[in-house]
Amino acid sequence: MKLIIMHKNNSSETGADKGLLRFAVLNEPVASVIFDGLNKNLQLKGDGNILLAIPRKWDVESSTTLPEIERYDKYIPLSYNHLQLMKRNCWFVISNGRFATQINNYLLYKVLADIPADVVAVNVEPRLLPYCEKLLFTSDSKVAGFRRLYSDSSRLVPFPLNWPHHIFIKTDILDRVLADHTLPQAFSDFLKICYSYDLTLRAISIGGSILDLDTEEGLLGFVYAGFKSSQTKSTYAKNNSRNKILGADTVNVSDSVRLFGKILFGKNVNIGQNAIIIGPTIIGNDVRIAKGAVVRASILGTGVSVPRNYLLQNRVLISSRHPQKQTNRIKTSRITTKAIGAAFQKNFYTNNFRTWPKFSYAGCFKRIIDIVTAITVLVLFAPVFPIIAIVIKLTSPGPVFFKDSRQGLHGRVFNCLKFRTMLFGADKIQDKLRVLNQADGPQFKMADDPRLSVVGKFLRDTYIDEIPQFLNVLAGQMSVVGPRPSPESENTLCPFWRDARLSVRPGITGLWQVCRTRQPMKDFQEWIHYDTKYVRNLSLRMDLWISWQTLKKMIGNFIGQF
Repeated sequence: MKLIIMHKNNSSETGADKGLLRFAVLNEPVASVIFDGLNKNLQLKGDGNILLAIPRKWDVESSTTLPEIERYDKYIPLSYNHLQLMKRNCWFVISNGRFATQINNYLLYKVLADIPADVVAVNVEPRLLPYCEKLLFTSDSKVAGFRRLYSDSSRLVPFPLNWPHHIFIKTDILDRVLADHTLPQAFSDFLKICYSYDLTLRAISIGGSILDLDTEEGLLGFVYAGFKSSQTKSTYAKNNSRNKILGADTVNVSDSVRLFGKILFGKNVNIGQNAIIIGPTIIGNDVRIAKGAVVRASILGTGVSVPRNYLLQNRVLISSRHPQKQTNRIKTSRITTKAIGAAFQKNFYTNNFRTWPKFSYAGCFKRIIDIVTAITVLVLFAPVFPIIAIVIKLTSPGPVFFKDSRQGLHGRVFNCLKFRTMLFGADKIQDKLRVLNQADGPQFKMADDPRLSVVGKFLRDTYIDEIPQFLNVLAGQMSVVGPRPSPESENTLCPFWRDARLSVRPGITGLWQVCRTRQPMKDFQEWIHYDTKYVRNLSLRMDLWISWQTLKKMIGNFIGQF
């Protein structure tokens, strides 16, 4: 169960945009959109039950579209049933209703599992999202190094003094924290309870998107994101199938009115002739829009009247007072509703990677061919595996297989398998040999590598050492043909070719492997050139050509050993 608290001491009581959060909670149909979005916002493990706590003076009417509501003064009352629902999971979550957040849940619960704490405060920080850079400076402000982040990250921070975006409480200590079935609204009182029971408190910041619903930009952006992801079908359409008007209960629309995009109507709405309404827009109950008015990407509260020939764009209009003053503000420089909502809704993990249609060769049939090929090769080489394993064990101490951490499709890390060809611990002495590196890029390569075992050179020259990688293919971590599998340290250098290479599964063989010239100071350039070229021109014909060239090279190298 999740508790969402609308705090009475937030800026909506005294701020410049006075009452925006309160307005969003009290007014239908805005409230239903907001709470539906907040419910989907933090997809927590459990049954999805929500309890909404609001100040008593807000006096919102219960509705079938709203979650269960509990009114409070100084303490938030919680029933026995509430407590039982809270104890169903490992964590009970308290969310600050003023903020809408999007978090990588996998990362969040992984971090929570590693933190030995009874109470964890979680604040969302956009700077910890992927595709950012961290710089390290010396004491005299010179750049000592940088790191590119390609996935969400988190960090431990000091415990906050005010309600964070989310609080996670271990359910086994709820009876102590929620004494007398109540939760204090003041964060200082909540901390006193925690300290009195000597609970362990920790706080983290985690990468994610955040919108402040107590600001006009945040509220409009959240509505845009909610409408964008909504699968609700139109219940009222006017002449044009593109127009989607949601709600449409007792709406009086003139024949000359033009409507575009998704629009959510309240009750008893009147729209004059030649008016233009452009979604995403929410129009509350008893709203009057006069002749020739234009309303675009806005929210209109109950009883609002838009004057004749007025342009209302990217605005939240709570009342009809001073409409001229409010509409003039659209001329100032401001982020558009669409940009804010799109940024909040953005999927940071796949948007930068190339995609293919689901039922194309790259999207479906290549994977089927990989599975069939992997099974065939593994069955054929199954009798040889024990022989190779025995030879490796007899010629050098250490494991039969070597596991190296590599990045696969969309940057997912996996252990790339090979038969071990080097002495045990060879990876630890690589830095000592780096001065002899013959490769011009981040990879390491040298002739007559002293780390090779007795049979290692033979296994490498005949490519037998890579046969175990067909297990990676079978597991979906690699493909038979694709870019060279590389570790994160090599992929951090350039976002552009990184995203291209990681748009597909890495391959056991690839275009670079069969086309490289090994010319001095060109190997790195060829690696990137051929890997990105492969992704651009991926096709069955290219895969067959690469496979044939690889097979010829393998046979030639094998014969050349004798």
